[in-house]
Amino acid sequence: MNFTYLIEKKAFMEHITLSKATAADWQTIRDLARATFFETFAAGNTEADMAEYLEETFNDTKVQSELQVADSQFYIAWDDKTPVGYLKVNTGPAQTALQDADSLEIERIYVKSSHHGKKVGQVLYEKALEVARHQQKKYIWLGVWEENPRAIRFYEKNGFVAFDKHIFKVGTDEQIDIMMRKELE
Repeated sequence: MNFTYLIEKKAFMEHITLSKATAADWQTIRDLARATFFETFAAGNTEADMAEYLEETFNDTKVQSELQVADSQFYIAWDDKTPVGYLKVNTGPAQTALQDADSLEIERIYVKSSHHGKKVGQVLYEKALEVARHQQKKYIWLGVWEENPRAIRFYEKNGFVAFDKHIFKVGTDEQIDIMMRKELE
């Protein structure tokens, strides 16, 4: 199923299409994941830690396996025929930390740097919100690196509040993620 959104940005229209990823999309997800994670975090991490994290987290086998998890869903954002971002949401036991039946975790929203500021992240977030509401979840939660002020502002703007912290390892580096949540009506 495809979802089309027209996004107004200044004086032009950006046409973004979302598609729910299937097992056949594993290479697209892998390539987006590796590229967007690197673009977002390479400057704040060592080359060795980045290489280890990318290989451990976004290798072919792991991505293919993640796409098979019943309680996880992936969505790909397309600009025409070019993938420009993706979303991964988890419920139930697929959640990375809380595993609360009343919640949906946004594990990943990543957008290529070429499309920052074009509302692609907002479209992906709104899809997560739609999934949570459809599944009648009481709240959405996520973890965001404490040294990623752009993402923190994005989530605060969308009504999320910090409620805890946890460790997120990138290679050998233990980093602090701020856990944030948004109650749903």
